[in-house]
Amino acid sequence: MSIRAALKAGAIFAALGVAGLAGFVPASRAAHPPKLAISEEASTAIAEMGKSLQADQFSFQVRTLRVYADPNGQPLHIAHAMKVTLRRPDRLRIDVTGDDGSTKLIYDGQTAVLFGVDSKKYASTAVPNTIQGMLETMMGRLHVDFPLADFLTDAPDKSILFGVNSGREVNTVTIDGVPCRHLLLAQPPDIDLELWVEKNDQALPRRLVATYRDLPGQPSFIAEMSDWDFSAHPSDADFAFQPPEGAVQIELKPPATAKAPATTKAPAKQKGGG
Repeated sequence: MSIRAALKAGAIFAALGVAGLAGFVPASRAAHPPKLAISEEASTAIAEMGKSLQADQFSFQVRTLRVYADPNGQPLHIAHAMKVTLRRPDRLRIDVTGDDGSTKLIYDGQTAVLFGVDSKKYASTAVPNTIQGMLETMMGRLHVDFPLADFLTDAPDKSILFGVNSGREVNTVTIDGVPCRHLLLAQPPDIDLELWVEKNDQALPRRLVATYRDLPGQPSFIAEMSDWDFSAHPSDADFAFQPPEGAVQIELKPPATAKAPATTKAPAKQKGGG
């Protein structure tokens, strides 16, 4: 599943009082993307981005805005801010705050914990001892969405390009004083992906917009990434979860299958995931 498909599916974890956390491409699928009609400039920029994001450790900040439908089908927007901290091969922490509360995902190399800060409910599950393996387990078996997880896989460039059949560089723009390449990628039959990466050797991602052309109003998911820090040295304690006083542990189960056409008409509301 690519980030674009996951954003449309939107699994919700009502028992936690939070939702999942944005999309992901399993390694077995990302390793064999379709042949691309993609320009040399766009291909080179995404490859450079992939190399940068394979670093041993880093952190970054994200602000997101996404569309969800109210009970009457009216499109509304929900905003989140998050900090992502990664240490390869087996540590990941994501702290999310938003219009609907706060959520944490903490992975220590053996166990992944989802914690609803406001509800004081948490769930934990045993997972493989790599970030890639953890993502595959959580996404594939438990249908958990992860925030912008295409950027966290073992091969971020292949994850971003999964399902894409064409791409080009539109122009150069300035984001927070940094020149960035504006890339346009098309994923048939109905998703357009815009990605802004810094116009330098690191090619760090600064903005992502996914537009769903087949949905009423053509809604978009928008993410603004900043404060990339490759000098961070997170300790094991940063990835350890200690339940606060009064917290209640619940079982983490796959969500019930949504009734059609609920997951096909509009991106579902995400309570904890960007």
